[in-house]
Amino acid sequence: MDAKYEALFTPWKVGNVEIKNRIVLCPMGGTSLFGWMELTGCKFDKEAAAFFMERAKNNVGLIIPGIAPLRDTIWGRWLWQNEKMFDELKLFMDEIHKTGAKLFVQLTAGMGRSWAITDHIAPLHKNKVLRAIVKPVLDTSYQLASPSELPARWDPEITTPEMTIKQIHEIIEAFAKTAALCKKAGVDGVEVHAVHEGYLLDQFTLKYTNKRTDEYGGSFENRYRFPVEVVKAIKEACGEDFPVSLRYSVESKVKDFRVGAVPGEVYTEIGRDMAESEKAAKYLQDAGYDMLNADNGTYDSWYWAHPPMYMPQNCNLEDVSHIKQFVDIPVVCAGRMEPDVGAKAVAEGKIDGVGVARQFLTDPEWVTKLIEDRIEDIKPCICCHSGCFNFASSKGHANNQDFGDTRGLARCALNPRTMQSGKYYIKPSHVSKNVAVVGGGIGGMESALVLAQRGHKVTIYEKSGELGGVFIAAAAPSFKEKDRDLIAWYKRELTKYPNITVKLNTEVKDVSELPANAVIVATGATPNRIPVPGIDKGIQAVDFLRNKPEVGENVVIVGGGLTGCEIAYELYLQGKKPVIVEMLDDLIAVKGVCLANSSFLRDFFNANKVPVHLETRLCAIEDDGVVVSGKDGQQFKIPADNVILSTGYKSAPLATKGSYVYVVGDADKVGNLRSVIWRAWDVCMKI
Repeated sequence: MDAKYEALFTPWKVGNVEIKNRIVLCPMGGTSLFGWMELTGCKFDKEAAAFFMERAKNNVGLIIPGIAPLRDTIWGRWLWQNEKMFDELKLFMDEIHKTGAKLFVQLTAGMGRSWAITDHIAPLHKNKVLRAIVKPVLDTSYQLASPSELPARWDPEITTPEMTIKQIHEIIEAFAKTAALCKKAGVDGVEVHAVHEGYLLDQFTLKYTNKRTDEYGGSFENRYRFPVEVVKAIKEACGEDFPVSLRYSVESKVKDFRVGAVPGEVYTEIGRDMAESEKAAKYLQDAGYDMLNADNGTYDSWYWAHPPMYMPQNCNLEDVSHIKQFVDIPVVCAGRMEPDVGAKAVAEGKIDGVGVARQFLTDPEWVTKLIEDRIEDIKPCICCHSGCFNFASSKGHANNQDFGDTRGLARCALNPRTMQSGKYYIKPSHVSKNVAVVGGGIGGMESALVLAQRGHKVTIYEKSGELGGVFIAAAAPSFKEKDRDLIAWYKRELTKYPNITVKLNTEVKDVSELPANAVIVATGATPNRIPVPGIDKGIQAVDFLRNKPEVGENVVIVGGGLTGCEIAYELYLQGKKPVIVEMLDDLIAVKGVCLANSSFLRDFFNANKVPVHLETRLCAIEDDGVVVSGKDGQQFKIPADNVILSTGYKSAPLATKGSYVYVVGDADKVGNLRSVIWRAWDVCMKI
């Protein structure tokens, strides 16, 4: 192991519990050992258990599964009332401890106004009659109950009900009873969720979300009373030496409801600022908490707690290391943490543990590979949130994610086997076939790897001189370093299989001429062409990203989807003056792009006064700008030195599906990496 990582592999303690190394697998929605959104009520989740067991065997120090609601989301039974789950948990903990790992169970008081209400659920809550009908199954008023009447994060048309004193006391009691059952089952500690990320307990602590006038509102002590009473109740039930961690946001990074503060922005904090956090951290420690599992942000500034690729690496380290100066208990820092930076911070005493979450979804063996000096073999998480947390929101949409996705969090766009082991797995083929893969993009390369692992002989035909396809362009912006690492990872992986042959600069025109028993067509897509005058004066987005032509200071981007917004962001970082023109009523108004990602870009453009013209159509491109028409139909001109077209793509399969021809990736249906990679597995598991 490289010496720069050695500090990560030193023991430490949380209370009296010794942990073998400083790497903490942080909690993620959908990885609860007690299930999540189960239609038959919560139960011990064997898929999550297998997920954690694989990571435990691969040298993680402390495991903290995702939130376990104290009260079932469906049917509303209290967790402590289902003792059978804790019997199963005991057997699981016996096996976990054999690996040397420790495990804390994270228990949640709830989400309050941050409950990710969907487009399908919102109408049920807004209609009093429907709300009453579904209440025995899904009590939306309970799920949305908040410190005060507040605008719901996902649908501002919904005003959340104020939580009653009785409900608060029930939750405190449930924390104690559930923690006691966890201790009995051999769990090493519990984590209270959370004075963090704008969830329910955090909402009680923050002035802008707590307008109460009783003992749970007003003064600092009253606002923090709820989490204080929780830890005291747990300690009374479990003993002072039973560790209780707290998921904690150092600063809220919030300017207003649904408006966060981006890095470097000068703003007025309406949530928890650093001065209050210095006081709160010690206050919570003195109340009985044994560890702070820390980062920043709330759902109004979600990109701090769920950093997309636009956020700096190690984005929370400065704030978290600052707060450590005010407490004596261990402090863990999460948020795009890089192992070398985390190790250095541990060695310098700035933090005690390095929190990592979604990298464990992409590569369960990454800690082992770090130990074995196989850094290049680690498949990188690219912070897309497209499989693990793709709650998408735009104007008019509370959360347009499909219900199946809502139930199936903590999956991975890049690794379909994560939390889906019963659906995606490698099974050797009975017959080894010669399979041709036409197209060396991500879809083609993923197909080749799956086929090779199943025992087939694979030949990739790529017409250009380089593997990567359109993803080379997607990975071009300065902030896409992990995307570029992913392309490099694929290229290296392909060389490990003697049954994979790569033929570059080889164009296939007729798949019937290929010496193969089966053909995978992965020829991607081509840009849409808008029929307006002067369209040839524009630069296609893919050409701009891949060829990097020189552009002037003023650039109009036609299309405010994800690619167009990323181009505008990159241009701004370069000192240019981008302007976005979008037909729809919001930027990135699509499914599958997590609000953490999209809200960063929206907030960034707003904070930096990047002009955005919504509900605006392109009419013509001229030498000195574009002519567009607004919502009222009136045309106007936007001056520009250059125009970049980001108006979507259409599939371009070389051949259609047949008895031995299979189409994957954008050639099948234009999507994202998740749809490309999962489709490759869907096809290649059957050949």
